[in-house]
Amino acid sequence: MPDPTPTTCDVTVIGGGLAGKAASLHLAKAGLKIICIEPAETSRQPVGESLDWSSPDLLKALGLPMDDVIATQMGTWKRHVIVKLPEGAPKDYVPDPWLGRAPFHIELRTLHVDRSRLDEELMKRVLDCGVTLIRDKVVQVERDGKQIASVSTANGERFASPWFIDASGFATSLLAREFHLRAILDGPAKVAIWRYFPANESIEGTTLYMEPAADEYLDWVWEIPINPSVISVGYVTTGAAIKVKREQGISIEDIFRQQLMRFPHFEPHLREAALSATNVVSFRSRVHVGVGGPNWLIVGEAASMVDPITANGVTAALRQAAEASRLILKHRKQAKLPLIARFCYSSRILQLARFFNSGIENVVYQPPVRNRIGIRNSGTIYVSHAWSINVLYARLRPTGILGTLFFGFFLGFLRASGWIFYRLCKLLSQAAGMPS
Repeated sequence: MPDPTPTTCDVTVIGGGLAGKAASLHLAKAGLKIICIEPAETSRQPVGESLDWSSPDLLKALGLPMDDVIATQMGTWKRHVIVKLPEGAPKDYVPDPWLGRAPFHIELRTLHVDRSRLDEELMKRVLDCGVTLIRDKVVQVERDGKQIASVSTANGERFASPWFIDASGFATSLLAREFHLRAILDGPAKVAIWRYFPANESIEGTTLYMEPAADEYLDWVWEIPINPSVISVGYVTTGAAIKVKREQGISIEDIFRQQLMRFPHFEPHLREAALSATNVVSFRSRVHVGVGGPNWLIVGEAASMVDPITANGVTAALRQAAEASRLILKHRKQAKLPLIARFCYSSRILQLARFFNSGIENVVYQPPVRNRIGIRNSGTIYVSHAWSINVLYARLRPTGILGTLFFGFFLGFLRASGWIFYRLCKLLSQAAGMPS
């Protein structure tokens, strides 16, 4: 039986991943008493190593400016994204130089990060700010209608507070399950397989290797220098493709090796000993509807899972943690979020996740558009819009009802345009007898 006398605090944060640590840090620095409940550490490597151009300012707000990340070798510079195909010159995607000039003054560099070291540094800062870390797992939510009263853990402890943040992650999604929130899915289930290798050259960019067949869903390989001496190399494909190979008796390690052998660049790495065991994670891009309640907010992958090729996972986690923290601080005295604040928060998360996930699915992953205009042009269309939206969001910071509605309408228009273009390319391909 749970302890009838709960431990109390100002905010209970469920989950100590990236979003949970960021939210705990923001709130503790504002003077609130925070309890963060995180299960015992696991051996699974965190993902999210290649950051988009909005992440540095979000990390800076947590006390980690880019220069410090580089100086401590916690990460490396990311100045561009390189797409390498079997034939033709590589395509180099870089932010337009005019964004760095007046009146925008956008930082044209971003980072790759060693996620294990980044997480360790953030946890140290969280504890230094006085956050109480509880190594346990939340197994029960006690509530009065839509309002949460307390949560109970596997060890029988009970925690009560006026506010709750769910940062429990993709696999748990505690409050989404508790309140039966609808999930909108984009694309098939996917699997990421990756290892770490010694770095043998300095690359200030993320490199993506692709060999798309005309009639197949895209799979791809990443190469990310997470610190000056280590690179992360990974492979992303559909869960269905992995299942077929596993049923043929092919091991995960052999699947990974077979994919890297398609690209001669990786032959030296395959001859060397890897720095880690093979890591595997399954995921599906999705976003939950209604991730804000009267006294609770959902952040990070518990709220939305963006496809890793977009490099927006870390940005989404940090941005949502910052916005959720600001809402709690703003409405702390009322002990309840107004309906408009809940709607706006949920709407922004929904619209951004749908923009990134549906856009990458229609323009890049699925065959019709890339067959019609080529993978390089498909990438250019997607990347230019993705960078622009992140810049616009960072500058406008839509929080009120008008800003949220305008931004949502704009993203909806872009999504609809992408879907119409996708359908048009599909119809043209079918009419020409091409794979679609």
